[in-house]
Amino acid sequence: MNYKSDSMEPECIYSYGGTSIFMISCSKFKTNSISFFFMDDLCRERAAKNALVPAVLRRGTQRHPTQRELTLHLQELYGASFDCGVSKKGETHVIYFSVEFIPDKYTAKSESLGKNVFDMLWDIIFDPFLKDNNFKEEYFLQEKENLSWLIESRINDKVPYAVDRCYEEMCKGEPFGVYVYGSRDDLEQISNTDLFNHYDKMIHTLPLNIYITGNLDGETTEYITEKVKSGRKHCQPYKHKKPGADYLSADTVNYVTEKQDITQGKLTLGFRTDIWAGHPDYYRLLLYNAVLGGGINSKLFKNIRERSGLAYYIFSTIEKFKGLMVISCGIETGKRNQVENMIMEQLNEINNGKISDEEFTTTMKTVKSGIRSLKDDHRQIVDFYLSQFIAGTNDSLDMLTYKLESVKKDEISGISGKIKLDTVYFLEGQ
Repeated sequence: MNYKSDSMEPECIYSYGGTSIFMISCSKFKTNSISFFFMDDLCRERAAKNALVPAVLRRGTQRHPTQRELTLHLQELYGASFDCGVSKKGETHVIYFSVEFIPDKYTAKSESLGKNVFDMLWDIIFDPFLKDNNFKEEYFLQEKENLSWLIESRINDKVPYAVDRCYEEMCKGEPFGVYVYGSRDDLEQISNTDLFNHYDKMIHTLPLNIYITGNLDGETTEYITEKVKSGRKHCQPYKHKKPGADYLSADTVNYVTEKQDITQGKLTLGFRTDIWAGHPDYYRLLLYNAVLGGGINSKLFKNIRERSGLAYYIFSTIEKFKGLMVISCGIETGKRNQVENMIMEQLNEINNGKISDEEFTTTMKTVKSGIRSLKDDHRQIVDFYLSQFIAGTNDSLDMLTYKLESVKKDEISGISGKIKLDTVYFLEGQ
């Protein structure tokens, strides 16, 4: 097989049923990577199980039944690194397994490092260490306890916690409102047998995307493809969601206050935009968000943090799969109303077309620089194209830049009528 050289765009080299393999050829990196992404519908019933599966699988395989043996094997593979877990992309729950390793040209052995690394990754996913047709009970119980601690400890990192809580309040009754690691209550109900049955169904039925990045020779890529063909039969294809179609709209703004033992308040404003990846106005929304709170030159940062000194931090971000925008800031509790009013003033400025040429030019440079920086890390490249797949769009990094450059300054305020305040979440001291 011949693949595009240094295109940094995925080429589908195999697809059958719900399984696809993509090659992203690039010689600029000193490492290659292979990543598996199983995609499930995000729901409360399976969230904790999906999060627990990779944690247990990483504990051992039939050939390397302990985590120590797996670690030693990774060292033998020239220090290859392995990672696994779950992520949340809109209402798709992604269970991922990834390995990073050096190209064969840097090794002293004649055998293919890529093949050996892939075999190890395959074993972790499809040939785990089992006892009595279940996961080893010790591994299951330990990882269940670890996941319970992880869910409980989310409260310790207040900035992402406040953003997540705002999303959860906005999307109550929607799949997107489910926490990426599930709930402790649901986790407690999972038995070892429950988890193994869920795992068995997961590997045989969930849609799977595999991304190979770097500079692998054709023989290694053929080996990977043939092993996937023989080991992965027909499964359900990925079904693209329709963002915004079924969300539960509210007639009034929802105000939620939560108290904790903190000194710095966390104010988070959640907006519905009805604009998601693939929507004609999506590129204008990207620039709207960047002008508003996308960096140190944004209106929120300059006016509320720097000039007024009312925020310890402040930023805005969009959730492209659901058509949501969130503004988050750290403030003194007593200044909540003042800050909230000033935030709305900044939105009104953009809505009224008050964007200076300097603001627009600086924002465009910042956004384009951020896109270029994605090309410096193959993990970010893979994440970008996986997101494109899940969103049902097909922008390359260069095409994304081109479409953003096509947006005129006066067009940004044209989407203001779509941006509606939905939820105000405030985390304050007791």
